[in-house]
This record gives sequence, C-alpha cells and structure tokens, in this order.
Amino acid sequence: MVDSQYILPNDIGIANLDCAEAFRLLSPEEQLYAHYLSRACWYGGLVVLLQTSPEAPAIYALISRLFRAQEPAQLGELARSLGLSDEEYQAFLVYAAGIYANMGNYKSFGDTKFVPNLPKDKLKKLVWESQAFKEHPKEMEALWGRCGELMFSLKPTQKHLGLSGQGISTYFSANCSMEDAKLAQEFLDSQNISAYNTRLFKTKAGSKSCYEVRLASVISDDSHLDDEMRAKLKCFEFGGCDFTVTRGDYASLLEKVVENLQKALPHAANTTQAEMLTHYITSFKQGSITAHKEGSRCWIQDKGPIVESYIGFIESYRDPYGSRGEFEGFVAVVNKAMSAKFARLVAAAERLLEELPWPRAFEKDAFLKPDFTSLDVLTFAGSGIPAGINIPNYDDIRQKDGFKNVSLGNVLSVAYSTQKEKLTFLAEEDKDLYIKWKGPSFEVQVGLHELLGHGSGKLFVQDDSGAFNFDRDAVINPETGELVRSWYRGGETWDSKFSSVASTYEECRAECVGLYLCLNKEVLRIFDLRGEDAVDVMYINWLNMVRAGLLALEFYTPESGTWRQAHMQARFVILRVLLEAGKGLVSLHRITGTDGKPDAIISLDRSKITRVGKPALKRFLCKLQVLKSTADVVGGRALYEAYSAVTDDEPERFLTLRQTVLLRKEARKLFVQANTRLEGENVVLVQYDSNAAGLIRSFRDRFPEDAEFLEQQLLELAQADAHFWAS
Repeated sequence: MVDSQYILPNDIGIANLDCAEAFRLLSPEEQLYAHYLSRACWYGGLVVLLQTSPEAPAIYALISRLFRAQEPAQLGELARSLGLSDEEYQAFLVYAAGIYANMGNYKSFGDTKFVPNLPKDKLKKLVWESQAFKEHPKEMEALWGRCGELMFSLKPTQKHLGLSGQGISTYFSANCSMEDAKLAQEFLDSQNISAYNTRLFKTKAGSKSCYEVRLASVISDDSHLDDEMRAKLKCFEFGGCDFTVTRGDYASLLEKVVENLQKALPHAANTTQAEMLTHYITSFKQGSITAHKEGSRCWIQDKGPIVESYIGFIESYRDPYGSRGEFEGFVAVVNKAMSAKFARLVAAAERLLEELPWPRAFEKDAFLKPDFTSLDVLTFAGSGIPAGINIPNYDDIRQKDGFKNVSLGNVLSVAYSTQKEKLTFLAEEDKDLYIKWKGPSFEVQVGLHELLGHGSGKLFVQDDSGAFNFDRDAVINPETGELVRSWYRGGETWDSKFSSVASTYEECRAECVGLYLCLNKEVLRIFDLRGEDAVDVMYINWLNMVRAGLLALEFYTPESGTWRQAHMQARFVILRVLLEAGKGLVSLHRITGTDGKPDAIISLDRSKITRVGKPALKRFLCKLQVLKSTADVVGGRALYEAYSAVTDDEPERFLTLRQTVLLRKEARKLFVQANTRLEGENVVLVQYDSNAAGLIRSFRDRFPEDAEFLEQQLLELAQADAHFWAS
C-alpha cells in the first residue's frame, strides 16, 4: 500500500471554474484580446513541467498521447478488458488529471510527489495495448522508458521538491547544494542580474567549480540585444569560481508565448496595454527582467481594465533557495459587485495603515493606491490557482510605483465551499457557524492580506550612489531603542537577502495584518458586515487561521525538518504565537474519534481575541516588520525558524499531532478550466464536465493544432539537460 500522502484519492474534489457569464458580457474585441492572452498563458504554462521534475515532461507526453488517441471512456473499456478494476482505472484518470492540474507530478500546494494508485504492471499493460501504442510503438515504448520507473518511484530524495539530498529540483542541477545556490545569488547580486527567470547548472573544470546561469528567452545568441543585456551574457570570475551567463532556456515554448502576445496586441483596449505587451514580448525574447519590470509598470498604470492579465516568471515558492520564479499566466474578467467593496477598502487604506503596529518611519513614504479588483478567472496557467494575488513581486517597483491586488472570485466560491461531514478538528458547536461564514470571512482576509499585508511596510535601502531612503540619524528601531544599524544595499532585494525563508515570512506577515485589521469595525462595514454578523466573521476568520495552523502539519517533513508550503508554514507560526499568548485563548485537545482512531479538536475563546490575541499579534507583527525593514537576516531567521520548529514537546506534541492530521487530511480540489477557440471571427467558450475525464478533455483540446510538436519540444528540452539529474 502506498502512503496516502503520495496519491490522489479517487474521490478527490474536481470543480468547474465557471466564467461563462463573465465571458459572455465581453465585447467581441475584448474576447479576442482574452483569447490570445489565454493562448500565450497556456503555452507558457508548459514551462512549469520543465521547472518541476526531470520526468514530468515525459509523463505529460505519455498521458497526452494516450488521450489524444482514445477518449477516456474508450480507454476505460480497454482497461476493463485487460483486467483493471473500475477503481484502478479511475485512479489512473485522477492521476492524469492531477498531472495536468499541477503541471507536473508534484503537488503545487505542498510540493509532495504523487504517484499512480494502481499497480505499475497494469498501467504498463494498458499503455502497450492502447491505440497510441499501436500507432507509434517505438515512441510510446521510449516514453515509458523515460518515465515509467520514475512515475512510481518514491525514493527518499524523490518524495519532495528540494535541494541538498532533501528532494529534487530542476531549477538546479542535481549536484547543486544550498551553498552553491547562496554563492550564485551573491554573484547575481554583484552583477545586478535578477534570478527570477534563471536556472543554475554546475560543472567542474579540474578542481574549479563552473556554473552556468541560464536565462529563459527565445533568442539564444547575442543578437538583437540592448547594451545592458549584452554586458551580462559573458563569463565572470567570482568567489574562486567561473560563472557563465547564457540565454535560450525554454526557447521553443516562449516563442509560442511571444507569437500569441503579438496577436493580442491589435486588440488591446488602450495604449498602456499595448505598451505593456510590447515590453513582455521584449522580455521573453531577450530574457530581460528589466523589460518585464517595464511591462509591470504599465500593468500597474492600466487602471480598471475589463480583461485583466499578468504573465511571466512570477512566484518563487518552489525554488528551494527562494528567488527563482515559476512561470505563471492568468486572464480574468472583472466582477464589478465585489470589486466595489475592494475599491472602498482601497479608499480607506491610508487610515487603516496607521493602525498597524510599527512606527510611521517603517511605513512607505506614500501609499500608492492600487487597483483592487475581484476577477472571474478565464485562464490560469501554472502549477496551481491561488485565491488572491498581490503583484508584481519586484521590491523596487512595489516601493516606488505600486502594485495591484486581485481576488479571484470564482476560485474562492469553489475552493472554500465546505461540507459539514468533511470538517475536521472543530468542535460541533463551531461547525455550522464556520460553514455559514467561512466564505465571507475569507473574502475579508484575502482583501486585507493582499492590499494591506503585502502592500504595507518600507524597506530601508542604500542605493548604488550611496543615498539612503530614510534618515539614518533619526529612525529608531523600536525593538532595540537604538538607531537603525542595518539596511539593504544596491542590488540586494528582499528575496535575495532572506532567500529560502523570504516567501513564507512575507506570507506570515500578510496573514498577521489580515487578522489584526479584521478586528476593525470599519473594515467589516466595508464588506457590508454589521452587528452580530461582523462579530461572527471576525471570530471565524481567527478560528479558520488557528485550524489552518494545525492542518499545516501535513506540509512539514520530519525527516529533513523542512516545510514544503510557504502559506501553511506561515499559518503554523501564527498558531504557535497565539498558543504562546496563553490565558486560554487557543486550546488543542487530542481525542479519540467516533471511528476509534486518533483525532483532535482546536478551539478559540472568542471573548479573548481582543484582549489576549490582539496584543500578542501586535508584538509579533511589529517584530516581523522591523526585521524585514532593516534587512536583519540573522534576527529574522532566528525568530521565524524558532516559531516554525515542529517538536514532540509537551503540551502540544506537534509531531504526534501530525500523524493525526495526515490520517484525516482531505485532498485539495482540482479545477477544470474552459478553452477558447476561434470560429471565423468569433471567439467561442468551450466548457467541460467537472470530473477527471472533463479535466483531461480540456487539456486534450487545449493545443489542437500543435500538440505533437509541443510534446516533442518538451521531450527534447528535457533530454538535453537529462545528464544534470542522472543518478
């Protein structure tokens, strides 16, 4: 029996991401704009396969060829004739759907590998008897040879994404350690090269280590480059090692991205959108993060578009070092009713920022009011779909130019629907209230988290000219009572400085801001919550957070002492802070469930949230911000890692509780997304059933003209670098 944490259950929730009404209301020109942007996103999303594991492209190609040759129902009939049970074939359908939904064979939320929940010999027999094999036996046999063993393998180093013998990562060659990643970051900082669109490959020449920093781009030589990019593409000596910066990673896939961005250009709603797309095209052609930053500045300035979109190497959660971005692209349509509430929150933001528990000098000089909209997602290509986003992630742009917030309404409505019988770790008296208010409470939390969490706080910086963005002779560190003694220097960023802890630390800070400010009655009125309803939403928001802190234990790996998911680590830290506050605020009880198996109940005393919870959160949140503002990596890591520690110490015994959490965990839902296709001059929306077969069909139809070409490109790109991960 395979450990349940490494499989997707047959009854996993699969939901349709409905956007039909939002798409119908678009004008023909807006539909064309959304169509070509979606095409660009889907092509770019294939890059994630190459960013996930060495075998992911081959698994994708194998599954795609099976279902392009035969419908899921037809392949099911064949499976039954070969002796596979209905449960075994359903397990294969769920596995295939999981590969598509996660863009690889590791869960997007938790970075744990998942394997097919059926015998390997039965799956191999199905492949060998399939129509795809009959049509192309040599190609299918070769594909199985590339991924058949790895698809099922659960060797210790293959169970999770990671570095240094703790997991697999295709952001780095297999011989790279955390020390190599740190040295490479120092080199990149010295040359003012962003890590976002890079991978690192290590070789040796004698006793000397040599590194290739590979930029993602269409162009692989030094043609058509501006002077800045040309200066970066050469060999450097740094730290006693040789570094070579090259281009051309993912070239054939990015070429398709560029092609569709160019097709979207004539349908842009205004010159700002057109300029934005032009910068993105330059970025993907040349491998230039500078160009992507310029596109991001245009994106910030494009206020209130009907069709909203962002694309590029964005989130660094899955880089074990924490600075390389996974490809992501989304296209969505504004939900005007919910967006009006967020607009009111933006209008109140400057007043609300004054309530945050750090001195005024630690806040940005001016709050740059962003767009904050609720969107119905049409397309979200990448490894997973979040509930809300605050972007861009470039520190310098966020500090000087601003940012945008988006809440993904049709994701929220599906992801946070809850059935009472599946609610774990809550007292019976809390369950009905939780079900009633979880959705509204999460809308409040997402709004505060994205706008005033990620949107708040100043970084103290000394730029390359030596100028400071704060008064060194006046700003006092409230934790020490002394003048600020540390700051960021030219080329250093939050991600590069705090590296592997940066993402989760920042998510924790943003979550704390949401909890802290949801106690404000003005905030609750903005979301049309008053009286007892407002009090209940506040309570459920805090209860949801402490429950999430317990659920987070699923994403901790005891063998390596590491966390696999930034948000869940953040929620565990918050649970620890609130438990530490004492006075009966939060209680954890280990019990025996009605099924006779271990269980637990977590409870929150709502009468103590304001007088015990709020002061504890205030102290902790202030520490987080001060350490972040002052670039105090040593202090920040010490604080955060202490609260992140999972032990079996009394009274909580978290390691023991982790077994209970694993026993009762529920798999995250998978989303089925629509396709758009051209029929003459019209764009048609094609939707699919909300089951594994529907999700598979959506991907089968996603690349009707060039599926075989794309699969071949993925296989060639993966094969070219296979020696970097050969065991």
